[in-house]
Amino acid sequence: MKLHRLPRFDRDYKKLPVGIKTKLYRQLKVISDNLQHPGLHVKKIKGQTDVWEARVDKFYRFSFEISGDIIYLRRVGPHDKTLNNP
Repeated sequence: MKLHRLPRFDRDYKKLPVGIKTKLYRQLKVISDNLQHPGLHVKKIKGQTDVWEARVDKFYRFSFEISGDIIYLRRVGPHDKTLNNP
């Protein structure tokens, strides 16, 4: 699948610590190859229509939407901040 970053995702990305950026890069490679990889812990965000979340690590998440063969990356950041405003 192809990845497309939304402007909000880019703004969030710039604020991330370097170590989290490295982990995120690895997770984005995994999600583009296998959306159902168990290490991603992909699940639908409650209260949202067609918005999903995946893990970067224990404390960081990213949200995304899927349209056809494109994954639209919406937000990335600390768990609660990201999931409260996906």
